[in-house]
Amino acid sequence: MVICLFNSNIENNITVLDKLTRANESFDIVKRIIRINKKKTALYFIDGLLKDDIMEKLMEFFYDISDDSFLKDADSFMENCIPYVEVTKSRNTSEIVTSLLSGIALMTIDGIEDIILIDTRTYPQRETAEPVNDKVLRGSRDAFTEIFIHNCVLVRRRIRDKNLTISAMQAGKISKTDIALVYMNDRVDKKLLEKIKREIKNIDDQGLSMTQQAFVEALIKPKWINPFPKVKYTERPDSTSANVLKGNIAIIVDNAPTAIIIPTSVFDLMEEADDYYFPPVTGTYLRLSRYLVTFFSLFITPLWLLANQFPQFVPQFLQFTIVDEPQNISLFWQLILVEIAIDGLRLASINTPDTLSTTLGIIGGIALSQFAVDAGFASTETILYMAFVTIANYSQPSQELSYSIKFMRIFLLILTQLLNIWGFALGVITLFILLASNKTLSGKSYLYPLIPFKGKELLKKFVRLK
Repeated sequence: MVICLFNSNIENNITVLDKLTRANESFDIVKRIIRINKKKTALYFIDGLLKDDIMEKLMEFFYDISDDSFLKDADSFMENCIPYVEVTKSRNTSEIVTSLLSGIALMTIDGIEDIILIDTRTYPQRETAEPVNDKVLRGSRDAFTEIFIHNCVLVRRRIRDKNLTISAMQAGKISKTDIALVYMNDRVDKKLLEKIKREIKNIDDQGLSMTQQAFVEALIKPKWINPFPKVKYTERPDSTSANVLKGNIAIIVDNAPTAIIIPTSVFDLMEEADDYYFPPVTGTYLRLSRYLVTFFSLFITPLWLLANQFPQFVPQFLQFTIVDEPQNISLFWQLILVEIAIDGLRLASINTPDTLSTTLGIIGGIALSQFAVDAGFASTETILYMAFVTIANYSQPSQELSYSIKFMRIFLLILTQLLNIWGFALGVITLFILLASNKTLSGKSYLYPLIPFKGKELLKKFVRLK
């Protein structure tokens, strides 16, 4: 049974709201006392999250009210005295406090039991610009920002259909993070949709301040031993809309500039917006190139290490890959050290001011190439193959999949070094098992439509049709 703490006495309501919101302790929670036709009224709002110009106009209107008949109950007051669209009432203390902390203004009037909620909130945001990661050669240049409502509107603008549904939810006991499920009601997997809603309601994490990653980990509860991602992130509204039209579900989390796409297979992670912004032939070429580059980035260094372990079995036309000169450090450790050094350089570049990042990249590249060869830390071939691998990683649109490939490449290197050809074979088998045993959130195979085999659907993954 819910006990209502509010009544028609303004002093009681102010006391309750002061205690619930701790307005006297937090400087950014503003309490403004005004009078509407001589009736005491209290406004509560978050400084910085209020549209000052709109609230100023509303207060001018309030000061001009002279009819007491409009001040008998909340419904009459909202109907006749608030010239604004987003207005509601509530007596639920939890809803009222959460609304205030979300930026909604509260109003309590002497003689009226309900608390009136006026949604005049606004959030600080950066300018809508081209995506940082999901860049394209052609196509739309807008991107998601950290504003929840803004991101939903960008999708709504592209799909003007009554079946487009944007369902709002909240997760996190403390953060109460806003979450939107975006889907086409006539195309979505209803069982998957209900499962996701149920999982979101059951999230018992006290806070989701790190937004998306904390939300995904709470939603999926992934097995740490499998590095392959179960969701796809995108900063692009057009890509999100395209996936929603396919029957997928997009999850938009407040304070996160990306959308989560589910369910997701490994082939979905490999897709990129440029595949669809060019004619079918060009799109097919780009897609096949991405598949080949990704394949070589995974296997080229383990195969090269294996070839140098058994140079007698290497065909004559590939003998140039064999390192004849003695090395101060074994090829295996050269590859591992350069892998780590490249990640160190990447992290340093991220944390370097923009004005210096280009200089750091040039100096770091030189230090990891010519200086490393001259000092005897790495061979020229090692630098060449690792340079290819590094560039190949940037052809992968999914950063999560890129790191998964990196981990599996290191895993293959370790097994190849320890067990030679048997180790390489064991690594390939383990890779296939990890991919085949992974399941999407809908329970389908991670390798669908390869497993189970669907010829036409698989062809669409490699060939960009109309």
